[in-house]
Amino acid sequence: MSQINIEAEEIEQIAGGEFERTPVPQSKLKSWKSFLGMYAGEHAAGTEFMIGPLFLTAGVSAFDLIIGLLIGNLLAVLCWRYLTAEIAVKNRLTLYFQLEKICGKNLVTGYNLANGILFCFLAGSMITVSATAVGIPFDMPMPKLSDTLPNGITWVVIVLALGAVISIIAARGYDTVSKAANWMSPIIVLAFLACGVVALNQLGVSSLSQFWDIWGEGRDPFPGQIKYTFWHVVIWSWFANAAMHIGMSDLSVFRFAKKASSGWTTAAGMYVGHYMAWIAACLLYAVYLNSPEAQTFLSNGEAPPVAPGPLAYNAIGIFGIIAVVLAGWTTANPTIYRAGLAFQAIIPKLSTFWVTILAGTIATIAGLFPAFAMKLLDFVALYGFILAPVGAVIVFEHFFSQKYGVIKNYAEHANIKFNKSVLLAWAISFGIFYSLSLKFDIFLSFVTLPTWLLCGVLFLVFSKQFQKK
Repeated sequence: MSQINIEAEEIEQIAGGEFERTPVPQSKLKSWKSFLGMYAGEHAAGTEFMIGPLFLTAGVSAFDLIIGLLIGNLLAVLCWRYLTAEIAVKNRLTLYFQLEKICGKNLVTGYNLANGILFCFLAGSMITVSATAVGIPFDMPMPKLSDTLPNGITWVVIVLALGAVISIIAARGYDTVSKAANWMSPIIVLAFLACGVVALNQLGVSSLSQFWDIWGEGRDPFPGQIKYTFWHVVIWSWFANAAMHIGMSDLSVFRFAKKASSGWTTAAGMYVGHYMAWIAACLLYAVYLNSPEAQTFLSNGEAPPVAPGPLAYNAIGIFGIIAVVLAGWTTANPTIYRAGLAFQAIIPKLSTFWVTILAGTIATIAGLFPAFAMKLLDFVALYGFILAPVGAVIVFEHFFSQKYGVIKNYAEHANIKFNKSVLLAWAISFGIFYSLSLKFDIFLSFVTLPTWLLCGVLFLVFSKQFQKK
């Protein structure tokens, strides 16, 4: 694992500051092993401690969860392999430079703003996750699923302290933190595995049928949650990383791959993190639901809280607290750093240090409000829905521009800073399907793919109409 992690660190360092406006040279290309370590570590992190239990609050059945995740994660891997990695090794450009060539610099600024803010909210939810672990020794009341505002002064102090530490480290020493995070990832994966094994023992599971019976035929969702069916699980897990695969964000990573087949390494992240870790975290919550405290909440018509810190502590003690803190930290830190880079593209005169502090401040404020973490399933669906259609512009141009007579990289070709074809395609597709989602109460992940497809088609139509040969 050590060599994999070392190579993954090199990719992170290069992706953060080299070849931002030029194709990656052959001498800097990496083998598939580099990406295996990176994806396994990145996707077994703080978010997994929240997402697993939230599936249980949505009343999933055994079949829906276990088979649904199996299929949904496979679809995600196929998107990385045949779309993201395929385009990345052809062009070897970052997402941002690729978009600039197509959309123009001014339009990319709007994308960077949206991306940066959404990154901050995601990082904020991870600060919330770590706070649930740090608060255990202080006997801090844990946030409930229905909580929106901070629930006490102890919560506020812990979140502010964590946010300050994470922000300063992200601003001053990202290289050191990224190295530490890569070395910590095996510990975090081991903690998830240990939590799952201990939880099974606490639940008295000794056979496959008993394991299956934990979820059984499903149940009614908890108060304030929606019911998840098989298709909810499949589609949500497929598009949990929509911004990264069909949204093309991981062009910036796979531009370093020797071959497009390196895209298969994302399976390490999906099936270690988004399968094993989600199910292990779900088992932790299943143990808690049998406790007198949780039964009291349920008898009062309330949803028992989802607090990763106490859940992990109940299973593996102090190691659980450490694992939750590390998982939240190693997710929030690079996320804040990347948000800072997005903001720096908008305000380039501000130093990296101060834009990262700005991002960390926004993330810390978001972390004060438990709703971002407690509604993580909904937030991740919204995140992908907003950003994924932008990737359709890159995909459809790559595969269909020659067939339909569309000029590639039109903003660069025409020397324009604002390609209206891109904005119109995104705005119309987003507006139509988001309105439908609101009007008919459609689960947002269900309309992500139609939005993505419509955006790509409209981009070709508008480009054909507006481009000047």
